[in-house]
Amino acid sequence: MTLEAPFGSWESPLTAEVIVAASVGLGGPAFAGGDLWWSELRPDEGGRVQVVRSGPNGPVDVLPDGFSARTRVHEYGGGAWWLHGDRDEPGSDVTLYFANWADQRLYRLDTGGDGVPVAISPEPDQPQAFRFADGVVTHDGERTICVREWHGAPGATEARNEIVVLPTDGSSEPTVLVGGARGPDFVSSPRLGPDESSLCWLQWNHPDMPWDDAELWVAELDRGSVVATPTLEGAVRLAGGGGEAVAQPRWDPDGRLWFVSDRHGWWDLYAFAEPGRPDATSPIDEQLRADDGDWAQAHWVFGQSWFDFVPDGRGMIACRRKDGTDQLAWRAAPEGGDDGSSAWGEPVWLDLDVTAVDGVVAGPDGAVGLIAASLRSEPRVVTIDTRSSRPDRFELRVERPARELGLAADRISVPEHLEFPTPPGANGAPAVAYVLFYAPTNPDFVGPPGQLPPLIVMSHGGPTSSARPQLNLSVQYWTSRGFAVADVNYRGSTGYGRSFRLALNDRWGIADVDDCIAAARYLAGHNRVDGNRLAIRGGSAGGYTTLCALTFHDEFTAGCSLYGVADLEALALDTHKFESRYLDRLIGPYPERRDLYVERSPIHHTDSLATPLIILQGLEDEIVPPAQAEMMVAALRQKGVPFAYLAFEGEQHGFRQAPNIRRALEAELFFYSRVFGFDLAEDIEAVEIENL
Repeated sequence: MTLEAPFGSWESPLTAEVIVAASVGLGGPAFAGGDLWWSELRPDEGGRVQVVRSGPNGPVDVLPDGFSARTRVHEYGGGAWWLHGDRDEPGSDVTLYFANWADQRLYRLDTGGDGVPVAISPEPDQPQAFRFADGVVTHDGERTICVREWHGAPGATEARNEIVVLPTDGSSEPTVLVGGARGPDFVSSPRLGPDESSLCWLQWNHPDMPWDDAELWVAELDRGSVVATPTLEGAVRLAGGGGEAVAQPRWDPDGRLWFVSDRHGWWDLYAFAEPGRPDATSPIDEQLRADDGDWAQAHWVFGQSWFDFVPDGRGMIACRRKDGTDQLAWRAAPEGGDDGSSAWGEPVWLDLDVTAVDGVVAGPDGAVGLIAASLRSEPRVVTIDTRSSRPDRFELRVERPARELGLAADRISVPEHLEFPTPPGANGAPAVAYVLFYAPTNPDFVGPPGQLPPLIVMSHGGPTSSARPQLNLSVQYWTSRGFAVADVNYRGSTGYGRSFRLALNDRWGIADVDDCIAAARYLAGHNRVDGNRLAIRGGSAGGYTTLCALTFHDEFTAGCSLYGVADLEALALDTHKFESRYLDRLIGPYPERRDLYVERSPIHHTDSLATPLIILQGLEDEIVPPAQAEMMVAALRQKGVPFAYLAFEGEQHGFRQAPNIRRALEAELFFYSRVFGFDLAEDIEAVEIENL
């Protein structure tokens, strides 16, 4: 029986408790010891990251109590663990290397040993002064090469980012291979060539972010140096820089170096024409054009992988993002002869239940592992069996299923990918942006006749990021209660090419806000939503967009800022190294253009703010410090604008603890119920709303 009830008040089986229960954030994957490995961020364990190994009797947790594989390099982390062992022999011993969250030291754990991790990096004078990520291990297991971030280096005014090599038994301190006092500002992706005579890596400098300009370098690594005093010789830049961003370098089984580059406007796939260590004059073949899509994503975290080669040499699998959706392609390798790269087959698109991908790695017996989600499934750990000679017969196997939600298909709101017009850019040319639109969906309820649903506009973080095309219960939480949701890919988002990605340069707080407003107007103009009940929410950079929309415009009637930026100048002066010059591109160089920072900071224009707002903030956030939220709260209180403020102990940039995730979601729902004037169908803890 279908009941009539006001939008927003529908009773839903998707409670905040259900959303948090047994939720995990999946990472990796990787192959070693004949098995697939991955990581799980577990909110019900206080945000701990566990490393998991598949096996004949099911997945097994690897880390003992008291350890968490999570790194603070760049604060966003990623690439916090790596493996050494026989890739093909099932059940064989493997050595796990990981950065431990509590002390940030590098540890090793031998699966054939006593199961106790042993620190192999020295204990620093100051807590967490040395942080590690993104490593590889030499074939003999004697050395590991990885990224180190050194806080408090003598004479340094900011953290020092380096590529180092250290013995895996911890017998001596790390030796710097790339970096040091005169090295690049940032490094990532150290990758050994198949014969270990070459090492490639990425590097970039302030004020660039890795998606602006990133360079691919290679150098000779003396094979004897791996067990003695390691050094690199003859380092040369191969690609990138000067308006080109390179990503994801990888050597294929034949020893050719591949990489992703946006030199032609999209992140396309390239390879050097000949095996071995290339030089600056080596010819490069264009391997895969994305056809108005990207074969990479923004390098926010370490360890990203969107393509890999099947070890038996039959081909490769790669992922492309196009029109807001991730798509997997198989490409057959050359069958022999002297054709070289030109003999690679055309991409064959795989018809699998996958719309969002994180991590693509090849393993034994033609298996390819990945983290995959769809519009009706949360992320899962899966393998694709590529042994068939026909890609249309490749089989997908679920190794770690998504949690069982018991949701029938008619309870899931499946988004539409829409293009809509938006105000012109700085050059006055017509502009468009994109949105994933979710309609209210609940088979038990309909809205009152003649009424349209309220809309929640979601502004993703980054801002150089994107809305993910996958089942997201934090979206379904709202649609199942009668809200419509618009997850906006505003100008500056990834997945739509370099020019769209850079369209936010000099215009953060303007173009992104214009696009969020344009999305709401577009949907209201097409009678999809109620134009008088529009909310906007966002976290981090999305929180800044939210605060700007509410401060400088009057389109929205409610908002929610999660650890959002209120003062750009304070952010420029008090944030971590990785993003410390990000605003040079998005706003302008500081302090030369301090006027723009003040002009676009909501905290300096609270006299224009009159929209009810709820602010949610972690008290240990070092990316957007709590002082930003507290300044905004003080201004709201003084001006008499209705607001609520919840601060969470023990949370950093993004909430990871189950009780806090649940409380934040319920608090936001309670806030909207009071602002939009509908009754709640469930009993949740009230939130103090001042000035209402």
